[in-house]
Amino acid sequence: MRTHPLAADVVIALALTTVALLLGTESAAQGWPALDPLGWTLVALVNLPLALRTKAPVAVCLFCFAASTWYTTAGYWPVVSSLGPMLALYTVASLRPLRVALACAALLAANWIYAGLITDGSNMASVVAQAAGFPLVLCRFGWSARRTAELNRQLRAEQAERARREVADERVRIARELHDVVAHHMAVINVQAGLARFVFDTDAGTAREALGTIAATSGEALAELRRMLGLLRADDTPADSAAPAPGLGQLADMVARVRSGGLAVTLTVTGEPRPLPPGVQLCAYRVVQEALTNVIKHAPGARAAVELTYRPGTLTVSVVDDGPGVTLPRDTEGRGLRLTGKGVDPARIRPQGGHGLIGMRERAKLYGGTIVVGPRREGGFGVLLTLPTSSQAARRGDADRQ
Repeated sequence: MRTHPLAADVVIALALTTVALLLGTESAAQGWPALDPLGWTLVALVNLPLALRTKAPVAVCLFCFAASTWYTTAGYWPVVSSLGPMLALYTVASLRPLRVALACAALLAANWIYAGLITDGSNMASVVAQAAGFPLVLCRFGWSARRTAELNRQLRAEQAERARREVADERVRIARELHDVVAHHMAVINVQAGLARFVFDTDAGTAREALGTIAATSGEALAELRRMLGLLRADDTPADSAAPAPGLGQLADMVARVRSGGLAVTLTVTGEPRPLPPGVQLCAYRVVQEALTNVIKHAPGARAAVELTYRPGTLTVSVVDDGPGVTLPRDTEGRGLRLTGKGVDPARIRPQGGHGLIGMRERAKLYGGTIVVGPRREGGFGVLLTLPTSSQAARRGDADRQ
């Protein structure tokens, strides 16, 4: 259980007062006048205000110094009144700037030298050495405590900011995955539901086929949602409870599903297929998925072509269609914007909203690739993704995803 700082200071002040009072009972044995009511009162005035030392450190320090000087001037044993001012000086050094602590240290040194001057038989060399050494040591320890507290506060602030950024990044990743999963499958389901409703009374076979596509698409959407929720599971959940992420091996099935939804789309693979890191495969899969979803939503009736090209060290993914396209904003020289892994404001890509193109850019950036999105000269719209397939780039992207 955490103790309140004020309560701790009260306990410390009472303990220090008790020690000083017990030490005061030895005054007569040390050859000094025994404490009378005035002496006991001054001892209390020197030590009890330390209960407020963290609330008003400088004021408490000055009050303790003044009470200690009064106690010494009254002729009592100076050692009894030395503990409270020393703790007060340490508190000032730990909570206030160094120049303030040094000023208070000078006052404490003057108090000790004054006590030595008015005491018969004092060894002034020893008194001066103590007056110079003890306050400086107290200032040094107090300054170290203040510096440590400042570093701890700074560390906590940096940790809180880092946690906030990590939460924001995780929200972006979750939103991107949700968009990729939901938008594509719902677009296919929407097209098939419209087709089934249109031919329900006239072509039962086509309607039945459309309903089958809806069932298969919704089942795949649920499987991907389970996979994504599995990634958000508690740490003690078995790792194999989540379905594997989709990759290039499922690309043909996805194209076939889109084709059954009414979009004329072809898939071509150029080069020698080879195993690729899971993150690279997921990136390519999601970009194709988003590009075909955009064709379904923005260019109904268009034809699309998907081409995968395996080259040494790179994988190129191209998705083009012959629809009317989407007009992208122009740059200052009248050219279409290029959406790459860096240097482009994603908010300018699609003024009418949506997160698909933003997600494409983020995925390309994550794996060190580039992506070009825009209308084609020969008509229609195109997406061209180039990904490095080196193990180093793949490891970097997978590490960022985790």
